[in-house]
Amino acid sequence: MGKSTGIVVTGVSGRMGQMLVETITASERTQLVGAVERSGHAWVGRDLGAAMGGAATGVIVTDDIEATLDQADVVIDFTAPTATIAFAQAAARAGVAHVIGTTGMTAGEIGQLPSPAQGALIVRAGNMSLGVNLLVQLTKKVAAALDEDYDIEVIEAHHNKKVDAPSGTALMLGQAAAEGRGVTLDDVSDRGRDGITGARTRGQIGFTAIRGGDIIGEHDVLFAAAGERITLRHVASDRSVFARGAVKAALWTAGKTPGHYDMLDVLGLSGQ
Repeated sequence: MGKSTGIVVTGVSGRMGQMLVETITASERTQLVGAVERSGHAWVGRDLGAAMGGAATGVIVTDDIEATLDQADVVIDFTAPTATIAFAQAAARAGVAHVIGTTGMTAGEIGQLPSPAQGALIVRAGNMSLGVNLLVQLTKKVAAALDEDYDIEVIEAHHNKKVDAPSGTALMLGQAAAEGRGVTLDDVSDRGRDGITGARTRGQIGFTAIRGGDIIGEHDVLFAAAGERITLRHVASDRSVFARGAVKAALWTAGKTPGHYDMLDVLGLSGQ
């Protein structure tokens, strides 16, 4: 068996962080070599396994990303934009790949990520699941096939703790629809309707965000015309789909040159 891929998980106390830990430790191809939390968090300084309510693992939670990178091949990061930028810079300096599942990043924040010229090998996606990335491709193809007689609406639902809207996945789907139509999403995006809005503008791509309960993630792309509707839909019923996708991306980075990649690259779908 070849060398296992050493992975550091940031935001390790969160739901995704703990799911990543479980996925990494269950795989024979990966090894958890570091666990990071924000400064002042109750888990910092504790054994990760004990903090998660299980047996000791020997991995001590730290608030110092630099201290975890000596044995690492990849950092997997589902945190917040400001933290992600700092983690990306540290990973680039250390020559460690960085898989980013953080959502809610603005164009300006994305622009602060280190460049390939700075040694950055980044895989970033608004959603790491195989199914969602196939849905992105389908959305682009359907949008390209249908003209503006078909109104496009992206409808997403998540749990009541999610802090950003529309979701990163919804924006991925909107971007795919815009690319299919040969337009710029910023020029046609409609993200809010309230009061007397007037009739829908032809060619716009609408977004609706639902927040409630413990919904993990549901995304619909609706193409609606006079007399018919087409709906493309993805439902995530378990966060493990995102963790598995992130680990797949981490393994994919082995031997890759610095660059900014996404899940379509990981899945061999880029450019299709």
